[in-house]
Amino acid sequence: MKTEIIQFSLQLEIIHMSKWYPVVRYDTAHGFAHRDIIHQDNSVDKIPIFCLDYADALTFAEADLISNWRLYKNMFVEEVNSND
Repeated sequence: MKTEIIQFSLQLEIIHMSKWYPVVRYDTAHGFAHRDIIHQDNSVDKIPIFCLDYADALTFAEADLISNWRLYKNMFVEEVNSND
């Protein structure tokens, strides 16, 4: 029997200046799979993930965070530093 993914949420968080920040989140809230890019001011850029099903979207999300976490971290830190 194949396991069906009915919802998911994965979130990358970093510590910067002794404070935790969410940086990127993949989830299925709002009825579709998407990536949220979370900014220092808590505004969010919502980017749809076009996959056949939630299992494929979850696999994509895991691979993206494993491969690109440093990039997401650096982008967030640069944004924070440019706003100081």
